[in-house]
Amino acid sequence: MDRNGIMFQYFEWYMGDLKNNLWIRLKGDAGHLKDLGITSVWIPPVFKATSPFDTGYGSYDLYDLGEFDQMGSVKTKYGSKEELLEAIRVLHEHGIQVYADVVLNHKANGDEKETFMAWEVDPFDRTKTISESYEIEAWTKFTFPGRGGQYSTFKWNWNHFSGTDFNARNSKPGIYRIEGINKGWSQGVSNEYGNYDYLMFNDIDYKRPDVVREIRRWALWFVKETGVDGFRFDAVKHINDYFIRDLIRKIRDEYRTDFYAVGEYWSQNNGEINGYLDNTGFEMDLFDVKLHFNMHTASHSGDRYDMSKIFEGTLVQEHPGHALTFVDNHDSQPTQTLQSWVEPWFKPLAYALILLRKDGYPKIFYGDYYGIKATESIEGQQAIIDKLLYLRTRHAYGKETDYFDHNHIVGWVRMGDEVHPYGCAVVMSNGEGGEKQMNIGSINQGAVYADYTGNRNDKVTIDQDGNGVFPCNGGQVSVWVRDQVTSDDAFNEDKIGGSV
Repeated sequence: MDRNGIMFQYFEWYMGDLKNNLWIRLKGDAGHLKDLGITSVWIPPVFKATSPFDTGYGSYDLYDLGEFDQMGSVKTKYGSKEELLEAIRVLHEHGIQVYADVVLNHKANGDEKETFMAWEVDPFDRTKTISESYEIEAWTKFTFPGRGGQYSTFKWNWNHFSGTDFNARNSKPGIYRIEGINKGWSQGVSNEYGNYDYLMFNDIDYKRPDVVREIRRWALWFVKETGVDGFRFDAVKHINDYFIRDLIRKIRDEYRTDFYAVGEYWSQNNGEINGYLDNTGFEMDLFDVKLHFNMHTASHSGDRYDMSKIFEGTLVQEHPGHALTFVDNHDSQPTQTLQSWVEPWFKPLAYALILLRKDGYPKIFYGDYYGIKATESIEGQQAIIDKLLYLRTRHAYGKETDYFDHNHIVGWVRMGDEVHPYGCAVVMSNGEGGEKQMNIGSINQGAVYADYTGNRNDKVTIDQDGNGVFPCNGGQVSVWVRDQVTSDDAFNEDKIGGSV
């Protein structure tokens, strides 16, 4: 991860309008992303899912990257394998790393039905059975006829799964724990619902050595075939933690030592998060879900929210070197199961909170930048995010001093470093506007500062002690930088409030 690195999540849930050409669009956008300062791109699941319209999380065949006629098409929702590899190549040419979203918890849409014994379990406590063991029929046999054994001859059957969600014999949905020798829910998962191993579809059983060997084999094949630089692990709270830890170590041992890994552990519970990091040997970053929910609450509470506590209980506060900070993603966007959308008025404040701070690895969401095209479309906020990206790449460096000493008006100062000497002063309010005195360093005495966001047109002069009184409007953020700096910084008064 680069210093002041920035990840871009290059998808949102509703992308049907792109008609299987996301990889083509991403390739064409590589130069623009580089100019913005983006250092990595998180791409959606690239392998064949339940249909050409599946966002990718209904995983069917991990070896089919848009190459074989399966599940209704050759291409995935996002394009062909050739288009994927070309997009990755071009991104690498522009110095942008690529992180692939991998779905290793389950498999969906089996090719054939099988008969086996299973118990129904209580969906609210999966450790409790609510039936005797009886014979069910389910789509648990995966033969991948369209691929014909290319890349792997491994065939999946009911023995390779710990649970399923549908009895085809009587068309009864439910959660079925499969009976068998050494079978049962995995340990090393979240204890929600008693045991949260089961999430959906056919739950992969990582107690089986042949399954572990096959997924490890696939992972090494995949990274070498595509050249990706890291994994975003989906739904890790439902997968044995030691398996994930050992898989990361194996990839780093046999592929590249700097392979990046981040896990989606959707929880605000500090104890759970700390336990997971410890059990996985701190081999990976995690999404800062608590910070996301703090922002969500703040955006829905207006001036009733205490902004001085915005980082309270967050991963970036406790483990800054392992926190991927984000505002929203494809799961939190409107209409999704985990909907927790940060209101549009708060987005500029939220992005300032992740982009202009010293700690955390910030992520930009495609839907926040380019917009969402669903039943009720949502406009993107490209203009303000562009400005904040410019500020991160040119000014947000060096020592950080916080002024989180007020319920509504908070701020911080970045002092700059040898390469980026000018720093910045950030102030925001979720209530009425106001001002905050902050120290930008006596080296800046007499300097004039202007608000790069364009929200304020006045100027701030720094006194002999390095103090300035920096104002902001109600419900907005202002980022103050020197009005006149060296030509190397490429900032001037004409650019205030303009496009970058």
